[in-house]
Amino acid sequence: MIPKTLFEDTETAFSLKSDSELERAYFLFKMISKEPLVRIGTSVTKFALNVNLPVEGLIRSTVFDHFCGGVSEDDCASTVEKLAGVDVYSVLDYSVEGKEEEQQFDRTLDKVMELTRHAKDNPNMPFAVFKPTGFGRFAIWQKVSEGGELSSEEKAEWERIVARYDTICAEAVRCDVVLLIDGEESWMQQAADDLCEAMMQKYNKEKPIVYNTLQCYRWDRLAYLKEIHQRARENNYHLGFKIVRGAYMEKENDRAEAKGYPTPICGSKSETDEHFNQVMRYILDNLSEIGLFLGTHNELSTYLAMERMKEMGLNENDKQVWFGQLFGMSDHISYNLAKAGYNVAKYIPFGPVKDVMPYLIRRAEENTSVAGQTNRELDLLKREKQRRGI
Repeated sequence: MIPKTLFEDTETAFSLKSDSELERAYFLFKMISKEPLVRIGTSVTKFALNVNLPVEGLIRSTVFDHFCGGVSEDDCASTVEKLAGVDVYSVLDYSVEGKEEEQQFDRTLDKVMELTRHAKDNPNMPFAVFKPTGFGRFAIWQKVSEGGELSSEEKAEWERIVARYDTICAEAVRCDVVLLIDGEESWMQQAADDLCEAMMQKYNKEKPIVYNTLQCYRWDRLAYLKEIHQRARENNYHLGFKIVRGAYMEKENDRAEAKGYPTPICGSKSETDEHFNQVMRYILDNLSEIGLFLGTHNELSTYLAMERMKEMGLNENDKQVWFGQLFGMSDHISYNLAKAGYNVAKYIPFGPVKDVMPYLIRRAEENTSVAGQTNRELDLLKREKQRRGI
């Protein structure tokens, strides 16, 4: 049995934090635990940035520096190096969201290509990552997902999206860098799933390089996984999946209610947890054909994965299994897992402060909605402060 005290070691969990960084983390999670403060704070921040008030310095020194690696990849270099010192790998995530211009999509492709080449030469960065809407307008993804008829201009726009995907997937294979493609809202995800599947069929012939994301708060993801696995077997290619619980629950439920269709989201937190664990077990039982990146801040799911690996006789650092958490969160899982010999990567968002704020606001809102997780962070930080006598 895996000892259930592994994640209680706060000295290892916060070994990279100075006393002042520990105090800042405690302050931030204390604020995030109070929903009215998050709601007011995000509104004020959006307003201040929109009217160009000089607040970037304040944001940079608090929430940005805690949850992000920097404003550029060069800015992230010291963080990547520090993490490598405790055997934690890095996934640099260019987290600019909500852009709608073709020029910006090309810029994002250039950035992800640059990061992929950078990862090729840096053993501490075995992954590259992007969001589907980083390469094309949300409305086009939605229209293709719904089977709508595209105008000639929209067809050309969709072809540019496909070309961007093909370009980065080919580069990932050339560089031998795993490419993680994030999941988004369900009403655009069908087109993203289909395009990613086409890229897997084309580029995952020898091993999983292109990874899609399964958001397991959607109750249909295990069935989808089994269907695509059957197609992959029939067509002789590998699959790769990052599995997460999901990031758009309130938006998904609100839209389903407003438009009068059944919600795609599991009925409860416990149902989501069970579905996540079923998806995780299915992939672990088929590791010869499916690569797994386990994106979770849930301790129980992590223990279950570790125990299943042990039952299967896998080494802790089996190259087909990775554990991942977001930078600035769940350090008690990340650093203690790495110390125990498992493959661990931190997702490190970066980009200009103003452009990354939509991402940071979404993270704050998610943390507020998962009160147990925020309270766990606070408890561990408080214990480490007491251990250090601060």
